[in-house]
Amino acid sequence: MLTQLQKLALQIRIAQLEEFKARGFGHIGGALSITDCLAALYGEIMNIDPKNPDWEDRDRLVMSKGHAGPALYATLAIKGYFPMDMLKTLNANGTHLPSHCDKNLTPGIDMTTGSLGQGASTAAGLALGLKAQKKNARVYLILGDGESQEGQVWEMALFAPQHKLNNLIAFLDNNKRQLDGYTSDICSIEPVDEKFRAFGWYTLRIDGSDPDKIVEAVNDAKANQGDKPAMIILDTVKGAGIKAIEDTKLNHHLNVGEEALEYIAALKAKLTE
Repeated sequence: MLTQLQKLALQIRIAQLEEFKARGFGHIGGALSITDCLAALYGEIMNIDPKNPDWEDRDRLVMSKGHAGPALYATLAIKGYFPMDMLKTLNANGTHLPSHCDKNLTPGIDMTTGSLGQGASTAAGLALGLKAQKKNARVYLILGDGESQEGQVWEMALFAPQHKLNNLIAFLDNNKRQLDGYTSDICSIEPVDEKFRAFGWYTLRIDGSDPDKIVEAVNDAKANQGDKPAMIILDTVKGAGIKAIEDTKLNHHLNVGEEALEYIAALKAKLTE
């Protein structure tokens, strides 16, 4: 039987497919691979108030891999930040849901992102600012594995432990593929868990396809990180949850047509199992 978080992850996948079908294309592979993480964050982990998106004491999320914004939009809509119908305006003229996350346009987006690597720095800045204000809120950061080839990510990796940013918990979506191939062929980041550990982070590596395990990992980090920032490496699959998309080698950005109806029907069937 599915858990509540696993059901939420299915609902987020369905909403994403409806978004992409309405637009006809999009960054679907890397959006699907972080869906279980978003289900864990917004279903249980984060302290948020959808009726008050700008609440000062809320936890913050920085989607550094900003092209995966459609996954976050689907999650926010399901949680009630804005109407579900708005998802069908993805990346259309005049939309409040652009291709990449924009905090000035979308309720519930805490940081504008999309220039890869920069979200890492802004997340650390948010965490530092919250500490200076003596707030108890946390910052959650989602990075891509291809994105983590950027030097700016590693500058942040040095900065965060030095400033004891234990209110920062990062996730690395290790789906092992980027825009034009496999990360191992283009510029390998492995062993990425050992690298972050050597930089002074409390580091875990887990299966990123189960939201309940992600909740357990976050609880572990909170209990054991001390004064360190935490990095949770999520071993995921690009296109996770839709076999045909998983099996498409270059699935960073795809056209999405009538086949989405078949995918949606299959996911809805799983909800009733």
